[in-house]
Amino acid sequence: MEFPVVRPRRLRASEAMRRLVRETDLLPRDFVYPLFVTNGVNIKNPIVSMPDIYQMSTDNILKEGEECLKLGIPAVILFGIPAYKDEKGSSGYDPEEAVQKAVAALKKEYPELIVITDVCLCEYTSHGHCGLVADGEVQNDPTLGLLAKAALSHARAGADIVAPSDMMDGRVRAIRSTLDEHGFSHLPVLSYAAKYASAFYGPFREAAGSAPQFGDRRSYQMDPGNVREALKEIEQDLAEGADMVMVKPALAYLDVIRTVKESTNVPVAAYNVSGEYAMVKAAAQKGWVDERKIALEMLTGIKRAGADFILSYFAKQAVKWLKEGNI
Repeated sequence: MEFPVVRPRRLRASEAMRRLVRETDLLPRDFVYPLFVTNGVNIKNPIVSMPDIYQMSTDNILKEGEECLKLGIPAVILFGIPAYKDEKGSSGYDPEEAVQKAVAALKKEYPELIVITDVCLCEYTSHGHCGLVADGEVQNDPTLGLLAKAALSHARAGADIVAPSDMMDGRVRAIRSTLDEHGFSHLPVLSYAAKYASAFYGPFREAAGSAPQFGDRRSYQMDPGNVREALKEIEQDLAEGADMVMVKPALAYLDVIRTVKESTNVPVAAYNVSGEYAMVKAAAQKGWVDERKIALEMLTGIKRAGADFILSYFAKQAVKWLKEGNI
């Protein structure tokens, strides 16, 4: 038999060689760390389904911001646990609520930290849906003004980026117009443009207290079987003024991330969501998987698929693992 000319194993022979030719590397700057902020002082409530993740008051959120900067993580995204809820989600645009106060505190203490805010109503409404409800149906157009109002309150608090996650039609236009009218034309919008009606959100809904009290969100979040629809959503959001787009979840939607990346010329984010995090944590606690190896492999796959940055509850731990080397 003729001796093979090509031997791919030559480039896999050592860790140094593998690192030299590696096509995709995870870096600290690739991550955004999600944080759940609540009212009060010295609060750090563990989230049972998300080990090592907490609901925290602003004083503890500041500690998280400092640690992220020390690790080289450039950004955090804030989700609110409000003091009150009502049918209109009024606490979502209350300037005295947790997110607004945490934004102001973070930007005062760590101006170099990028602070992103999630813009939605589900955490703030008594019914748990992402928009106003009438006769048991989520109302699209009447919701838009409230989303814009929430985004404006975040901007006034000092947010660097607002990120609408509600999936109402026309929300980006409403937010962009309101921000521009009030002197925030410089503020970028990161749209959750392709957000699927996914079973992977369960632990988040515990963390944020945002589970719908009736029905589900399939009438406004995307059907998991669709890819072309994602491109339509993204095209519309970009036309309305979005500066960046997001695919959520990540792990079961790597093909969507790749398709979006190849079809746009804007930064593409991917959200490594709570269920993806919880599965790895639970299996690792059972001793069934190596948490470090599987988490880094998963995050590398998300970046390889085309994500420019990744929102992940693994962010801090992943960076610490990366600094240890031998990935």
